[in-house]
Amino acid sequence: MKVLVLNGSPHVNGCTARALQEVMDTLNKEGIETELVQVGKVNIRGCISCGFCSKNGHCVFNDLVAETAQKFEEADGLLIGSPVYYGSPNGNILSFLDRLFYSTGFSKQMKVGAAVVSCRRGGNTASFDVLNKYFTISSMPVASSSYWNQVHGFKAEDVEKDLEGLQTMRNLAKNMAFLMKAIAAQKEKEGLPALEHEFFTSFPDGK
Repeated sequence: MKVLVLNGSPHVNGCTARALQEVMDTLNKEGIETELVQVGKVNIRGCISCGFCSKNGHCVFNDLVAETAQKFEEADGLLIGSPVYYGSPNGNILSFLDRLFYSTGFSKQMKVGAAVVSCRRGGNTASFDVLNKYFTISSMPVASSSYWNQVHGFKAEDVEKDLEGLQTMRNLAKNMAFLMKAIAAQKEKEGLPALEHEFFTSFPDGK
């Protein structure tokens, strides 16, 4: 089993990376393979709503999003990490996720999702909420922990002092691994739940 890990921070060895590493190390101990993709330092443009992906099955822009799409399809779980910028995730990771989720037509149902956020003081829970919405619109179960998935610090060494934050990362990994294994076992036994896709409501006319 495999978890795809996205680091939305431009600092490849910063606070977010330290939090993600704690999750990855614990996932590996639980027998789950991980692959890290550095998103934060790459120039990612946002979605331009051109409709190209609906006709061609992939985004019009051939960049890191396209490179990551197949890895996402093959993964059993997705772990997203971001620093907090003005009470929200880094703009780069949001542009990346908008296009990754919207342009890929494959089913994301029952891939386990988890988000990790880091900040100096505030804005973590708001950013955490934004990232979780990508999972909950895609039939992806969200892994939880013993606290909100956040660490605090201005530099990576500060995160080492956030013992509860690192503990939260380890507990997140254990819960994520358990959930992935449980879903895999049930999927093999009975398959995935059948989802309805009949209705697409436009509120002005109900059609």
